[in-house]
Amino acid sequence: MYKDIATPMRTKEILQKHGFSFKKSLGQNFLVDPNVLHNIVSHAAITKNTGVIEVGPGIGALTEHLARQAGKVVAFEIDGRLLPVLEDTMSPYLNVTVLHQDVLKADLHQVIEEQFADYEDIVVVANLPYYITTPIIMKFLMEKARVKQLVIMMQKEVADRITAVPSTKAYGSLSIAVQYYMDAEVSMIVPKTVFIPQPNVESAVLCLTRKENAYPDVVDEEFLFIVTQGSFLHRRKTIWNNLQSSLPEGKEKKELIQKAFEVAEVDPGRRGETLSIPEFIKLANALYPYFHTPKS
Repeated sequence: MYKDIATPMRTKEILQKHGFSFKKSLGQNFLVDPNVLHNIVSHAAITKNTGVIEVGPGIGALTEHLARQAGKVVAFEIDGRLLPVLEDTMSPYLNVTVLHQDVLKADLHQVIEEQFADYEDIVVVANLPYYITTPIIMKFLMEKARVKQLVIMMQKEVADRITAVPSTKAYGSLSIAVQYYMDAEVSMIVPKTVFIPQPNVESAVLCLTRKENAYPDVVDEEFLFIVTQGSFLHRRKTIWNNLQSSLPEGKEKKELIQKAFEVAEVDPGRRGETLSIPEFIKLANALYPYFHTPKS
């Protein structure tokens, strides 16, 4: 049995061996607690029939735990300095492939087709750099990648926003965008002390599980998100005021906006944070005929 990478002593040994120094710009914080990693992997319910996508493997602390449980692990690593480190630390695990690629620029469908042709069960498990957590999550969701679950370590504040419910301070367009596609649940809180270097904030592990056709009555998804984002343009203002400002020619189409509120049975005096996803869908569907541009 190989020694876990995720201990302070072993991590320091590996970093010293390869002369690696942390880049603040890449948000690198390496986990040094095997118990936390074991818990993350257990939340993902991985078996030998599972294909796993990891983003930002670092020196491979989480990667090795995934490799022991999964059929195959494909890890995206943007920092070229870590490739020789991973080649060394992952040498015992023949089921790990490291791609030197920015996941935000990757063709996810192509990667999944090439790397996981034999796998129906695909999950994303990652300790994400905090500064790009949201864009990475939204890429997997908006591109409708063939992934059933994401188990992701992130800043606790962002996890709170994603899981927030209506009429709470944290609830906003991010909560709606993620919960439209996924059931979201915080599965564990992770203290700063289990990282090298220690981040300035608490972390959380978020489990996102795909909803199957949860909202079949949406007329246009893209327009729905335009409406939800516009509704939070100024949090203290009403949806009525925000949509007049955010929708194209909104001020010239006041009467049409008013009509849409009536059709959707939504009070225009409410604020965005009080509306549920089904209410936003009714409102967006009612507004759509007045604001969409027909494709030629």
